[in-house]
Amino acid sequence: MPRVPATFPAILNDVAQQAELRIEALLSAEQTRWSAVDTVLTGPLDSLTALVLAGGKRLRPAFCAAGVLAAGGSLDAHGLVDAAAALELLHTFALVHDDVMDGSSTRRGMPAVHARFESEHRQQGLRGETRRFGEGIAILVGDFAFVYADVLMRAASAEAIALWDEMRIELCVGQSLDLIGAARRSTDLEFAHRIARYKSAKYTIERPLHLGAAIGGQLDALREPLSAIGIPLGSAFQMRDDILGVFGESTVTGKPVGDDLREGKPTPLLAIAAKNADAAGLALLRRVGDPELDDVEIKHLQELFETTGARREIERSIQAQVDLAKHNIADAGLGAPANDILLELSNYVAWRDA
Repeated sequence: MPRVPATFPAILNDVAQQAELRIEALLSAEQTRWSAVDTVLTGPLDSLTALVLAGGKRLRPAFCAAGVLAAGGSLDAHGLVDAAAALELLHTFALVHDDVMDGSSTRRGMPAVHARFESEHRQQGLRGETRRFGEGIAILVGDFAFVYADVLMRAASAEAIALWDEMRIELCVGQSLDLIGAARRSTDLEFAHRIARYKSAKYTIERPLHLGAAIGGQLDALREPLSAIGIPLGSAFQMRDDILGVFGESTVTGKPVGDDLREGKPTPLLAIAAKNADAAGLALLRRVGDPELDDVEIKHLQELFETTGARREIERSIQAQVDLAKHNIADAGLGAPANDILLELSNYVAWRDA
């Protein structure tokens, strides 16, 4: 299967950088304000700043910017940088809480927020249960990010705020489905795709596109064509994430290889493997969801995803979803530069390595 180099559209780098500067300025001011109340508050706000500025793909700001361009606006459109920064902070909120729910120990190549504060609790000999302290502080760090995202959206139009609210609800719906599916050991393919749609596809691509169109004042005209682009691209994005969660390089992804298997995430990859596996394969798949899965078992599961054809089928599905999105980009008649940027982003979300 041919691969298109996964490069981030250079024209959008400036939006990403401006969003980072906006976040950095906001959090720096908040650190100054609250450390004056008590210096112990420096830790939580410092951990939030470190995580949000540690990298990341900046996909949500990119698709928001693409939505503005699709609406005929420019990258200096009023409200774009604030919306891009808000999307990054919302994503950071989701990551911090997700790491608590999944028990993930690392994020973006450094200790997850809850792991950082568990370590501080142990080192300082603090009172109480180490895990509860670390997870409690992490939940609050996520809450800070959630509220600061709202602060950045304060001046947005009523139309944009309505989209913002719907996106946040959809994110919670997707996360709820994910947790329940993992607890029930679900290997239902339709259910796995539903999780991907709400937890990732809509929140990562479709809604940021809509938000950009709202900033550009063209949401009514562009809602349906942007959904026709965003939903298949979001599906491709999540399926690539699933592949990277099992087969990716930890030095590139910033998370240990196999974490999704230890967490028992109900993915299409897992569902297809379960459907095609023999008795021995099904016995091995029953180990999915055990946090004690070792590297040898992870390797055997990787081999199973290959021999059952699950990985090959997911790769075909990614290609099909990207092809559909590109077809819909052409049909939308958005014109340059939105058309070109969306094509570049299509390749990037599908063939990236992190």
